[in-house]
Amino acid sequence: MNFVEELKWRGMINNIMPGTEEQLNKEMTSAYVGIDPTADSLHIGHLVSIMMLKHLQRAGHRPIALVGGATGMIGDPSMKSQERVLIDEVTLRHNQECIRRQLARFLDFDSDAPNHAILVNNYDWMKEFSFLGFIRDIGKHITVNYMMAKDSVKKRLAAGADHGMSFTEFSYQLLQGYDFLYLYEHEGCRLQMGGSDQWGNITTGTELIRRINGGEAFAITCPLITKADGTKFGKTEGGNVWLDPERTSPYKFYQFWLNVSDEDAARYIKIFTDLTREEIADLEAEQASDPGARPLQRRLAREITTMVHSAADCDMAIEASQILFSKNAAETLHRIDERTLLQVFEGVPQFEVDRATIEAGVPAIVLLTEHAALFPSKGEMRKMTLGGGVSINKEKIADPNLVVGLDHLIGDKYILAQKGKKNYCLIHVK
Repeated sequence: MNFVEELKWRGMINNIMPGTEEQLNKEMTSAYVGIDPTADSLHIGHLVSIMMLKHLQRAGHRPIALVGGATGMIGDPSMKSQERVLIDEVTLRHNQECIRRQLARFLDFDSDAPNHAILVNNYDWMKEFSFLGFIRDIGKHITVNYMMAKDSVKKRLAAGADHGMSFTEFSYQLLQGYDFLYLYEHEGCRLQMGGSDQWGNITTGTELIRRINGGEAFAITCPLITKADGTKFGKTEGGNVWLDPERTSPYKFYQFWLNVSDEDAARYIKIFTDLTREEIADLEAEQASDPGARPLQRRLAREITTMVHSAADCDMAIEASQILFSKNAAETLHRIDERTLLQVFEGVPQFEVDRATIEAGVPAIVLLTEHAALFPSKGEMRKMTLGGGVSINKEKIADPNLVVGLDHLIGDKYILAQKGKKNYCLIHVK
């Protein structure tokens, strides 16, 4: 597998330094990607660079994931309009461990293969540097003129005095450049990869290596991912789409990918899965012949949810997604967790009913008119029930006086009632 060719057909190369492909074709090459550790979970904005590392390892090269513990204490000015909130070392170490567990779903860290992945934290080598030592040994090799020419610096300085750039942020590219130098010297790392906004920081590293060691190092950046309508990728009304299931449930995660546009699905399936060119071409042909079936979105959602979470989590997310239409919906209701249940029926009317009422048993006609106002009158409820239009927990009821009791509870606390095809209410039994 030719790594550069693989990235090219997947649309994952924005810039590549001359000589990079020749280096990768010559020998097993170590390459790194920097990851911001300011949260204890990665989000889907990180997935492009993670997939670059995954493809790199598949091609026989050695991935290095660098957690920016030191640089995370400063903040990268690239593409930012203001300085970020900084974090302490205890939080950084916790975040690092959480990030490693997530990366292990994509990369082989633990085998004895020569190209097994490693995780490093730049705080481990930066914490011993004194300020004087750094500016004497490293800072003297890069001119202020060179640093000022970077787009990220020029953009922030052009914002004026009120929104300019602190010296702390100005030094960021030098620190990131030193990371590359350190990994070049200690891990034989010859390549750094990242988003297109990182090109200036990455090339500062290649320049440091050239000036201090006389060595040659390389760079690849990928395009910044946007949606077809030009809006930011990876954001929803609720904020980031996280890889941590406690922050973004597998159901919500699956739904995010299932609901992308046709145009985005065609791009994303190349970037965020390791499906082959032939498999994707077949899916594109299916999509063209039957767009309503949305095979691209369904396969994309399945592949990436399985990769990030598990096959079991993905199957449950699919089941939950189909709960409104599935013939087995009654069974699924009793299998899904409470969080997923509430997300599936987010926005439907909810009512609270005393547990004692359900424990004693209550006729459905009373429950759905007096306790939970799904129907305005008992007459309407009776008429619709006899017409087959009322369900409890996705099972049609034939008798409006059916006694609803504890055995009807979902997860020992909910009852789902349905009127007609589209009107639901969720009864919370307390």
